[in-house]
Amino acid sequence: MKGKQTVKDMILSMAAIGIVVAGIYVFIPHDDTEKPPEAISYDVELSTARRAASYPVAAPVGLPDDWRATTVRYKGADNERWHLGLYTPDGKYVGVEQSVDQPERFIKEATQNAEATKITQTIKGESWKRYEGERYDALVRQDGDATTVVTGSASIGQLSKVAAALETAPPEDEEQADQADRAS
Repeated sequence: MKGKQTVKDMILSMAAIGIVVAGIYVFIPHDDTEKPPEAISYDVELSTARRAASYPVAAPVGLPDDWRATTVRYKGADNERWHLGLYTPDGKYVGVEQSVDQPERFIKEATQNAEATKITQTIKGESWKRYEGERYDALVRQDGDATTVVTGSASIGQLSKVAAALETAPPEDEEQADQADRAS
């Protein structure tokens, strides 16, 4: 008799807790909409990476204001790895990844195991190889020892747009370097 009472009490307690939790869920306001990540400025990190890296570090120039940078990092000790994460106007992800790591390993990691296709496309006079995967698609370019990957959940058109916007130095820095060369 005592065992049945214990099980009955436990079931009643669970029901009472369930009612309280349901009441909290219904009456406490909550927002189920996913908020886009906060936009960040990456000027300092980009400048630092450009000074430290042995290759020309690329970042997009001239993308519309509704494209937002959300993550940035440069890890010199990790094969000089540059990462810039962007959020597209339609909520997709685009990552610009660069490194002097072994290309096969780096591409596999940056594209989350996307596979090379036979498709290449020319963007601003440079040949980019297309990769396709379950999670991310990518455009990949080799430039000397460095590999540049534009990857993400965005469409191949958006990836191409970012690849076309990549610059290795801001125009004013190039002008200043040219002026310094002419002055010396």
